[in-house]
Amino acid sequence: MQSREAIITLRDVGVRYDNVVALEHTNIDIYSDDFIGIIGPNGGGKSTLIKSIMGIVEHSGKVEYAPSIMRGGKPHIGYLPQISNFDKEFPISVMEVVMSGLQSERKLFGGYGKRERAKAMETLEKAHLTHLADRPIGTLSGGQMQRVMLCRAIISNPKVLILDEPTNFVDNKFENELYNLLHHLADEMAIIMVSHDIGTISSVVRSIMCVNRHVHRHDSNIITEEQLRNYNCPIQLISHGNIPHTILGEHHNCPHCKE
Repeated sequence: MQSREAIITLRDVGVRYDNVVALEHTNIDIYSDDFIGIIGPNGGGKSTLIKSIMGIVEHSGKVEYAPSIMRGGKPHIGYLPQISNFDKEFPISVMEVVMSGLQSERKLFGGYGKRERAKAMETLEKAHLTHLADRPIGTLSGGQMQRVMLCRAIISNPKVLILDEPTNFVDNKFENELYNLLHHLADEMAIIMVSHDIGTISSVVRSIMCVNRHVHRHDSNIITEEQLRNYNCPIQLISHGNIPHTILGEHHNCPHCKE
């Protein structure tokens, strides 16, 4: 069987904020066909990990990118943050927000043309949002806004897509629509998604990274109570419906459980 080639590699990566260690001795490989769910306790380093992957935080160790994901001297990564920084009062349409994801490809002082508009409509179609193309961004619901921002993140066809808690502040209908869209996007790009809800994402992702200052990769979408206990990560495993579920108790020797 042909070996997989990593597109992003972290070697002995560590991050400190003043005197606080957020991440240490991190060694992971990310591949072009990955769909990874990142889980861990609050303050455990999940957001720091994705910032390290994106190369936007100071760190020790090495973060390396394969030539195949580089564009203009930078890694070509789409990013959907937890909260949009768009001012909903700003008079801008859904179409214009999505096209702004092509900003790095525009010529200086150049406007958007037919090619960019066609690309935006094609991207909106993936998310079933073409009917909202001319709608002012301030009139959208939370779920619609998140899907629009996802379209903005993928319009330039990134090789890697990173999502930080994408289902925060949205309803179950949006969750289902998002996960369905990500399922199709996973055939086109590597996806890395931070989530607190392992019970849901375990049915969506292909592998899981558990983060609690250290990072542990599991090449499966199934995580057991024993695995979580082994690295002192106080996560609840909860599934609904007819799926057996487990709620973890306190972990012995876990600093978080003593607070």
